[in-house]
Amino acid sequence: MRERIMYEIESAIFLEPKSFDEAIIGIAYRFGMEPVVTYDRTIVIDILAREMTREEAEEFFEFNTIGSWMGDLTPIFVDTRPAE
Repeated sequence: MRERIMYEIESAIFLEPKSFDEAIIGIAYRFGMEPVVTYDRTIVIDILAREMTREEAEEFFEFNTIGSWMGDLTPIFVDTRPAE
């Protein structure tokens, strides 16, 4: 998926480390803006939880991932869990 995105979005911003690539779900298109890499929020947190508790992973994600602005090409995160 990374290669396809890099072909389509020359200046794409990806999360590091590359293990987060398994959470990529595609490209988001926004009116009047460049497309951006789109990640599944739950999978990103699952990946973080491999190295810390679930609670720590959620807190880390909210503060260090969602809370990071990397410019107009900052990736977006989609919650794909079904509504309760």
